[in-house]
Amino acid sequence: MGDRGRPALYSIPAHRAFSDALVAGLLARHGGDPMALAQGMILLPSNRAVRAVSDAFVRASGGGLLLPRLVAIGDPDIGEQVGSALDPLGEGEALPPAIAPMRRQMILARMVQQVKGDIDAGQALQLGQALGAVLDQMQVERVPVTALRDLTLSDELSRHWQTSLHLFEIVIARWPDELARLGCMDLTERRNRLFDRLAARWREHPPTGFVVAAGISTTAPAVAGLLRRIGEMQGGMVVFAGLDQHMDDEAWEAIGPFDPDPVTGHAPAGHESHPQYALKRLLHAMSATRDDVAQWRWGSEHDARAVRGRNISNAMLPPKLTSRWRDLKTADRSLAGVAALEVATPGEEAQAIAIALREALETEKRTAALVTPDRQLATRVSAHLKRWGIEADDSAGLPLSRLPPGTLLIAMAQAVAERFAPVPLLTLLKHPLVMRGEGRLAWLDGVRALDLLLRGPRPQAGLVGIDMLMVAREDDRQRVLRDQVRDWWPAARALLEPLEKAFGVATDLAGQLAAIREQAGVLTGDAVWAGHQGHAAADLFAEMEAAADEGPRQADIRALPVLLDHMLGGVSVRPPQGGHPRIAILGLIEARLVQADLMILGGLNEGTWPGLPAPDPWLAPRIRRELGLPGVETRIGLAAHDFASALGAPHVLITRARRGSGGPAVASRLWLRLKAMAGPQWKVADRYAALARGLDTPATHSPVGRPAPAPPVSVRPTVIPVTDVDRLKADPYAFYARRVLRLARLDPVDADAGPAWRGTAVHDILQHWAEAGTLDPADLEARARAMFDRPEVHPLLRALWQPRLIEAIRWIAAEVVRDRAEGRTILAVEKEGRADIADVTLMGKADRIDRLPDGTLGIIDYKTGKPPSARQVKAGFALQLGLLGVIAEHGGFEGVAGDKTAGGFEYWSLAKKGDQFGYRESPVDPLGKREKIVTADFTMDVYAQFEELAQAFLLGTTPFRAEINPEVANYGDYDQLMRLEEWYGRDDG
Repeated sequence: MGDRGRPALYSIPAHRAFSDALVAGLLARHGGDPMALAQGMILLPSNRAVRAVSDAFVRASGGGLLLPRLVAIGDPDIGEQVGSALDPLGEGEALPPAIAPMRRQMILARMVQQVKGDIDAGQALQLGQALGAVLDQMQVERVPVTALRDLTLSDELSRHWQTSLHLFEIVIARWPDELARLGCMDLTERRNRLFDRLAARWREHPPTGFVVAAGISTTAPAVAGLLRRIGEMQGGMVVFAGLDQHMDDEAWEAIGPFDPDPVTGHAPAGHESHPQYALKRLLHAMSATRDDVAQWRWGSEHDARAVRGRNISNAMLPPKLTSRWRDLKTADRSLAGVAALEVATPGEEAQAIAIALREALETEKRTAALVTPDRQLATRVSAHLKRWGIEADDSAGLPLSRLPPGTLLIAMAQAVAERFAPVPLLTLLKHPLVMRGEGRLAWLDGVRALDLLLRGPRPQAGLVGIDMLMVAREDDRQRVLRDQVRDWWPAARALLEPLEKAFGVATDLAGQLAAIREQAGVLTGDAVWAGHQGHAAADLFAEMEAAADEGPRQADIRALPVLLDHMLGGVSVRPPQGGHPRIAILGLIEARLVQADLMILGGLNEGTWPGLPAPDPWLAPRIRRELGLPGVETRIGLAAHDFASALGAPHVLITRARRGSGGPAVASRLWLRLKAMAGPQWKVADRYAALARGLDTPATHSPVGRPAPAPPVSVRPTVIPVTDVDRLKADPYAFYARRVLRLARLDPVDADAGPAWRGTAVHDILQHWAEAGTLDPADLEARARAMFDRPEVHPLLRALWQPRLIEAIRWIAAEVVRDRAEGRTILAVEKEGRADIADVTLMGKADRIDRLPDGTLGIIDYKTGKPPSARQVKAGFALQLGLLGVIAEHGGFEGVAGDKTAGGFEYWSLAKKGDQFGYRESPVDPLGKREKIVTADFTMDVYAQFEELAQAFLLGTTPFRAEINPEVANYGDYDQLMRLEEWYGRDDG
């Protein structure tokens, strides 16, 4: 079988369904002889393309059919190897096996760590992966390592790029020796040699059946040589996908690449982001031109109208020629069959897409597919479809790091790395795979109790810190909760202790991975390794452990969570087949050569489609150009080609949201091109947006009014702390929620030591100092410093607040000494008292009660922040100090001597005023100066205000109405309960 004179090159235009058109043409050529069809071979770019063409044969056959061999040439970018059907065809000496990807990544990471020296294993793996990608590109483009030594750009590069290039040269120079030691070769180099051998074999001994290379767009020289050979063989054909044959020569040449500049000698790369750039480079590598490519004559019932091809071509004109849009005929710019949907949020976009997919099922045999690189959008659409019982075939899958086995493994690493700090510890213990089975409910009861116990500042690090929480304490308000956790904790601790011990001795990555693997099985009863997701996690861990000894050194366990997240995130897990046969959700790679009757192209925002090109940490863009490597914008061109191909479906819906998860979003350049070209012909599909908004909109809307509950007197409290009187005055509803409903806000887990904690700590220090009796300033400062030495005190708090507090503590000690010299005596500290006032029992704790030189009582309230103003006190929004005076005057503080007249009221603030920390403030004045309350009238005024509140709210039936007082301390703990956002600003009551 001899060669033909010129290669047989064809292109299936974008408006035709590629797989169906290809199959229609092959059946027309070879379908008359079933055996001739069976002896043929079709080379396709990926395994997904093999499946798409196989499905097209099934649709076209209508019965039994012997298929030709469908072989994937593989794609190193997605980890696909050459189809096994091609490997035996390379004759001669057997090629060494390809090095396992995981082993390669580990070794490269170790080499990177050795040359850089100051990076952890996680960073080394990421840099090693980027290094491997550059090495692959050099091998694919057949750029020799020696080309690096021929570069003369070092003087033009910044120090950063010079350093990166130097390190790159060192690692690349060592890599061949590593491969020789292992007896392996790189996957890309093996692929190159296999294709070279295959092309040489077919030059001498062409196959007896036909050979078709279809849909391949990679520009690798080895692939281009093989395609050239196939096109020259009798019975061989190369069929491109979406080569633009409507573009005139001026537009085609404007894409680039361009000839070198005669002065500088540099050749501009051209528009790498153009959808036709890769195909043009491939034709050039094949020593062919666009004129050598004929149009594929066959189509299918799944094709769009031929004018769509011209529409797509016009929309994708090179930038300098887009002025032609003004002169286009209406038919060439109308994009009939393409509609656009622009909505406000990603949630609304997902809802509208789901409705469009659901609508497609109303037409018998109609297929629909969502194509998007936005996995969050795909997940949302899949969830919306489930409301109609539709399980979409999401072939792009999800990263293993987001699936239950992956999140568990990362949570284990995070818990150990942070020494079982509250948040990562609870994340691990609450994981749905932990203690899965019959004991799950009892386990969760214990975890919830521990959750409540961990509310507030962080305990001491390690499991011993949790042990210390079980110790009984004086005045323990959480005694019942502590007892419950104490009974449950030993069993939980036994499951975590081996992990803590293993990481205490395992400083190598292999040992750490083994510890996590073993204990993950114990925590879950091996459920973590079950199912298709668990199998993927088990396979990845087995590969990592097997290669870890050759990988980077892992001394710091804090880097392990990042390392695992990176490794697990690189594995996509696709669900088992069984989704809806007519609905699919596809990523860009999965969508290549696939077409449905309705194609929805979602997430068309800049940075998503096309995505932002990942920067190369090793080679500067200028170096890449000089080496002849593809620029970072090449991937934008491939994404644009995917977009242009998908636009060829009979019906297309393109969508975007004006706002993303991080703020306002910018429309994709692809969206803007179509909109600018279509002009008045731009078709908007607002119907889906209206349906999306209406789907969850109730038929009637009854907004809630401002709440004002009025419980019977019998359930209203008659014992009230002075700290809640301010709440009752400022926001009666907040008082009702706290004292009638008995609802209290939980502190956050691992909370910062906020004002409440700081206030408690200061009060504790001052109480014990005063009770010691010496009132020695040095003793007070020593107690303050000892408080900061406790293990639960956060280092940041120690660094920021300790100097301020020490200064304020010194001020307090100095003031106490001065007051003693003036005849003032401390009578009580942290003294609890109560008194029956206005038929209500009022109770409170005084921070300090002094006997003043005139024999009256002085009420002191310590504040870590700014004290209330006299105006707030006078308005009744800060009555605590005065109410404590009322209790004192009624003899409510047992053991406090004096004439029981409160004659002084002071706030001692530890905040800064002027140049020092610490100052006194009083809301009263003997003569009422500066708009303060007259001292002699203070307790009477406070009594009257409290009596009015008590008669109305505690002894009467006045509703506890929700109030908003911006000038008062924030009582926002119950805003959600009172449904504030529903009535605030609308209610006129």
